[in-house]
Amino acid sequence: MTNLDKIDIQILKLLQSNSNLTTKELANRVNLSTTPVFERVKRLEKKGYIKKYVAVLDPEKMDKGLTVFCNITLKQHTREIGHQFVKDIAAIKEVTECYNVSGDYDFLLKVMVKDMKHYQDFVLNHLGSMKNIGSAHSTFVMGEIKNAHAIPL
Repeated sequence: MTNLDKIDIQILKLLQSNSNLTTKELANRVNLSTTPVFERVKRLEKKGYIKKYVAVLDPEKMDKGLTVFCNITLKQHTREIGHQFVKDIAAIKEVTECYNVSGDYDFLLKVMVKDMKHYQDFVLNHLGSMKNIGSAHSTFVMGEIKNAHAIPL
């Protein structure tokens, strides 16, 4: 962030809250003309500060109302087993996020499915088919309190 000035940070904050803002709307909010704002956004994209633009969907409306955090422990910790696990998890659409973590577990998965029946199917047919999972511990989300989708700036 040392290469970012106050206006760059303002632009990033604005785009994190609404990536549909036009260059003109951004320019008005940061008190610059459109050309320098356009150039700043392009620079932020090129340098990788902005990775992509997405639409945040409503899971309930998409029939994915059950969110589960699943802690995974591998049976063994070899490079091959770790790489295979990552490859297998990346291919499962119900897994929306996966983190390699420290502590009692090796990985933390965020899984989004329709309901408990579909989660059971996910466990049996996806996780159950992966050879090197030692254990899986599931935590079911009862209610979402905060989901900012933003990096604090």
